[in-house]
Amino acid sequence: MAGDKVARTGNEAMAEAMRQINPDVVAAYPITPATEVAQLFSQFVADGKVDTEFVTVESEHSAMSACIGASAGGARAMTATASQGLALMNEMLHIASGLRLPIVMPEVNRALSAPINIHGDHSDTMASKDTGWIQINCENSQEAYDSIIQAVKICEHPDVLLPAMVSDDGFIISHCMEVIHMLSDDEAKKFIGEYKPERFLLDVDRPYTLGALDLQDYYFEHKRQEIEAMNKASKVIVEVGKEFGKKFGREYGLFEEYRMDGAELVILVMGSTAGTTKTVVRELRKNGIKAGLLKLRIFRPFPFKELSDALRGAKALAVMDRSDAFNSFGGPLFEDVRSSLYDLEKKPLITNYIYGLGGRDIGLDAIKGVYDDLKKMTETGKVEQVVNYLGVRE
Repeated sequence: MAGDKVARTGNEAMAEAMRQINPDVVAAYPITPATEVAQLFSQFVADGKVDTEFVTVESEHSAMSACIGASAGGARAMTATASQGLALMNEMLHIASGLRLPIVMPEVNRALSAPINIHGDHSDTMASKDTGWIQINCENSQEAYDSIIQAVKICEHPDVLLPAMVSDDGFIISHCMEVIHMLSDDEAKKFIGEYKPERFLLDVDRPYTLGALDLQDYYFEHKRQEIEAMNKASKVIVEVGKEFGKKFGREYGLFEEYRMDGAELVILVMGSTAGTTKTVVRELRKNGIKAGLLKLRIFRPFPFKELSDALRGAKALAVMDRSDAFNSFGGPLFEDVRSSLYDLEKKPLITNYIYGLGGRDIGLDAIKGVYDDLKKMTETGKVEQVVNYLGVRE
């Protein structure tokens, strides 16, 4: 396992990754529970550990606006945010992706208000799922650290040139200490490489226009190019994950399959709940129950084909959403997963669990109860209730 073994919270791990990236510009505005990411990085700036231009702004909307300007000017730009901050950025998220700017943003998952809540669910990133940003979801601090470093290389790839947000669960990961393996500064710098944009606004020898009015004549074609870049991103994500694994011993893909060999009862989940689920799967396997876990890492671009291939052998599937889509049929993750399985001749019975809103804990017994429900579904051949709310006082 490559790198120094150190104890870091999720926020510290993200800030350390940013330090090693040493971006040209960081623009940030504080918001719980992501405040520490930029705060720690600002200390690196003050201590001379990076030569980043740190821009303090008056809002998250301004933070993303500054990053857009910096990136368009040829700089490697980053910011960090959570919850309402991400929501306030929403207008600018579309502009960053539409202008094909490879901005990387650590994002700490936190519930959207109202009511006001500062704890971790996925409602913030789910509300931004269709903004044209790559979305990488992390189970733990190690994954958050590794993913931010990989994200820079993914976003700056000439076939991609899109922004990315790398998310972990607020407080559960962001504020909890765990051991991670860090790369050396030289290893991180060499892996990422120097940023050499093909075109940028401050290249006075090759002036060009960026962000001009784009009406019926070319808007559609430009959006189609953006869509194709997202389609190509899946391949690049896998390639970068394999390269990272070859060099540092930790390989990453679009998702992680845990005890999926011969699995009949499967839970699909994102984020820190995957760790809890792995514990339950191990216990069930000891008792002869063919349980498995599919932990989705990349939510955008959504790996439709790869997921359907991985789930062909499952008899019953529970998709767990830590957010709700409101007035839709299930959570946002469930909708995409169910759609990806539509063309399978033999589909697993599928159900959806909305859980953990506002950071409500989910324990081993609750996860075991989901597997019990899946077992009952295989015995009866029926899904009694498609959308379920787990751990709520009805």
